[in-house]
Amino acid sequence: MAKGSSQAARAGGVHRVVVIVDENSNPFELGCATEVFGLRRPEIGRELYDFKVCSPEPRTLMRDGFFTLTEVADLEAADAADTLIVPNRPDVEVPRRPAVLDAVRRAHARGTRLVGFCSGAFTLAEAGVLDGRRATAHWQWADSFRARFPSVHLEPDVLFVDDGDILTAAGSAAALDLGLHIVRRDYGAEVANSVSRRLVFAAHRDGGQRQFVERPMPDLPDESLAPVLAWAQERLDAPLTVSDLAARAAVSPATLHRRFRAQLGTTPLTWLTGERLALACRLIERGESRFEVVARRSGLGTAANLRTLMRRDTGITPSAYKRRFGPEVN
Repeated sequence: MAKGSSQAARAGGVHRVVVIVDENSNPFELGCATEVFGLRRPEIGRELYDFKVCSPEPRTLMRDGFFTLTEVADLEAADAADTLIVPNRPDVEVPRRPAVLDAVRRAHARGTRLVGFCSGAFTLAEAGVLDGRRATAHWQWADSFRARFPSVHLEPDVLFVDDGDILTAAGSAAALDLGLHIVRRDYGAEVANSVSRRLVFAAHRDGGQRQFVERPMPDLPDESLAPVLAWAQERLDAPLTVSDLAARAAVSPATLHRRFRAQLGTTPLTWLTGERLALACRLIERGESRFEVVARRSGLGTAANLRTLMRRDTGITPSAYKRRFGPEVN
């Protein structure tokens, strides 16, 4: 997170998100950034981000000539960003403009949070800010990326990587996953859930899930996990097990594991733990300060287990999460 971003959000300030577009940039990822960071949120009651698009040229031809982007800010706008989303494009072997790489380096030097969607990891690596760092990119470019940037620790089989002040996402819809993860990091689970509802998109998919998820056409009867997921979400405080979920779905635990892997790219236990952590975060945000109560109501058992899992998932303790996202105390 860029320095001061969470404090600015808590104090009523607006976090500045700037997207750089360049020749042949992908429209989809620009759309994802606009949807997550650029729209007004009257249902939340406050502005979350000051969003701006900039380009090194007055006219930018987007991918495959789909359209031309005009009348956006010039590249100087990147120097005022709290979060800078770097350009991506399908021709990953073509060098980025020196002016764009310089803007990325300046941003990194002053502590700006950097984000790369899809092939945006190439832009970050070319700027030299990923050396020795963790990152991901679309699976189809993994070999090319490793060959060009061997000092970067590429994780090719995940949705996104949060490496603190530099975050990268795999292709297409993973940009939405990372965008919502950033909102959750900045404003908490409750606000991120509100944004995801507006998008009609899953509120939280862990970054460690696989990029490529097999989704075979189901045979009859319907093998969708939706009914058992909805059933479990209403009973997170109960001592649910994988066997309980399998019994509800009327399948064996092994079959349930296969369906979770095929449809969600994760395991039943990992999904269940993630849902319980999300519920724990919402309870803290709504004012529950007794962590043993939070742990019990979210199905995590003990305050110690809550502390361990929350630190692993969010990087901070329940007490720190409460200070950052809990109700203001007058």
